[in-house]
Amino acid sequence: MMLQHNLRHGSCGKAFRPRATPPPFQAILPRVSRPVRLVALAAADAGVNPFAATSSTSSSTTQQINPASSSSSDEKYGWSSHIWKWRGHTIHYKTAGCGEPIVLVHGFGLSSFHYRRNIPMLAENYKVYAIDLLGFGKSSKPILQYSMELWRDLLLDFNAEFLGGKPAVMVGNSIGGLACLMVNAASPPDAIRGTVLLNSAGAMNNKGVIGDWRILAVYPLLLLIDFLLSIPAVSAALFNNVRTRDNIRQVLQNGVYRNPSNVDEELVEEVFAPSCDPGAREVFVSVITGPPGPKPWALMSDVKGPLLVLWGDKDTLTPADGPVGRFLKALPERRPETTFKMLEGER
Repeated sequence: MMLQHNLRHGSCGKAFRPRATPPPFQAILPRVSRPVRLVALAAADAGVNPFAATSSTSSSTTQQINPASSSSSDEKYGWSSHIWKWRGHTIHYKTAGCGEPIVLVHGFGLSSFHYRRNIPMLAENYKVYAIDLLGFGKSSKPILQYSMELWRDLLLDFNAEFLGGKPAVMVGNSIGGLACLMVNAASPPDAIRGTVLLNSAGAMNNKGVIGDWRILAVYPLLLLIDFLLSIPAVSAALFNNVRTRDNIRQVLQNGVYRNPSNVDEELVEEVFAPSCDPGAREVFVSVITGPPGPKPWALMSDVKGPLLVLWGDKDTLTPADGPVGRFLKALPERRPETTFKMLEGER
């Protein structure tokens, strides 16, 4: 019982002496400037269908992964791996550190490993939770209709289950950023301490990026791709081509990281391995072909507390001059609690 309480509410034990907790973004800002633009194996950020209108009660089953069977990265990066049963599915997440909670949410096609460089440093001052969203990483990949609402409900239940009533700083990259905005908008004011967006997506796939001439120019092609992906033989061939180690390495080096030296074999393997899981192809298809979901500007009236937006100036997948980047860059003029910071240079 004590173990489950500690896992849920972040108890660090008597031997741990955390530093004084800084303001919500003081420690985050200098630490998230490492590569944060890990995105999909495909060129587009993901999109999904509505799944559930309301959040169901989550399971309370929590288990720390046996150290003997956990990844060597646990010891290397100083985090612990856990599994949690949610709506009958297995959710994998990592924890590290002690203090006020930070919840890290990855982008499409990735996992909590996306934050391997950030977790150890953030854990110096915070209790860090990094989750593998349903359908990604080491979490289950059930065949169902994925949606932003599904992931929003997952994160809301996760916070209720593990944070012990403490307000969280939500940090999200790509579609994880949009998920964090949705969690913020759906949470009571005392549940959110702040929100950080890292090159945030503005929709679940490129079909929802309204106002970008680059997307409008290829919109008919996107619709054709949706049709082709509905054919199992075609989607299987495409997915198997996209998920090869060589292709993953090439995409990471040429399209995701502006500094190719940041792409090592450990990273390639962490992206490749989940693609071999049963259901991975179906998740890929559901995400790519689904409706785009809510737009950031539609959520802003309900977003509470400080909002920090970080954007890499070399990002070509979600460029700062796109409609989402332009909207968020101008947001501080209309919303004083918003800070926009451009991260310059190759990372």
